[in-house]
Amino acid sequence: MKQTKSMKEALKIEYNISMYKRKPIYAFIKRFFDMFFSFLFMILFLWLYIIIALIVVIDSKGPALYGHERIGKNGKKFKVWKFRTMKNDKRPIEEILSKEQLEEYKRDFKVTNDPRITKFGSLLRKTSLDELPQLWNVFIGQMSFIGFRPIIDEEYEKYGNNKDLLIKCKPGITGYWASHGRSLTSYEDRIKMELYYNVKRSVWLDIRIIYHTIIGVVKSEGAK
Repeated sequence: MKQTKSMKEALKIEYNISMYKRKPIYAFIKRFFDMFFSFLFMILFLWLYIIIALIVVIDSKGPALYGHERIGKNGKKFKVWKFRTMKNDKRPIEEILSKEQLEEYKRDFKVTNDPRITKFGSLLRKTSLDELPQLWNVFIGQMSFIGFRPIIDEEYEKYGNNKDLLIKCKPGITGYWASHGRSLTSYEDRIKMELYYNVKRSVWLDIRIIYHTIIGVVKSEGAK
């Protein structure tokens, strides 16, 4: 993946909490955008929600939706919702993944060719349609369209001294890292790219992220 000028900048910066600046006008605009478009999209794509939910439960046993606890703004935990993309397998992860896959999961919190993912789930992930239910998280204010990717406790620890800087903003359905590499970058690079957004966030940057997200979804870049 070719690095953009802003990506190179993001990876060079030494981040700290003092770099975060309040932007009340921007925050108001962003919240209005989140509420209006999340509600609009949920109404417009209700038919798609129903179709995907039906295929999910037909494709494999288990519920259509999957809720997982993540860390949000100011460290407040919430359930992020997705269409289920994994088999309803209750076995410990150590019994499902190979030794190499388990090492990859512990390092990057993702697995290449994850055997737990269903056939339809793989398609949902490549198109990012599994994340449609997160529009509800956006509407009620737990998430934004744009922000850092929702993380679990183990990932939060990786941010070290920059934990407080990360949770100054809401997690997002997409974001700077998600639209500029996603699974194609190391977790260390991901950390810096997520913090870069929190420091540089603006309407113009949000527009660029939305553009890159659309291009990435069309090309199915980086999703696993």
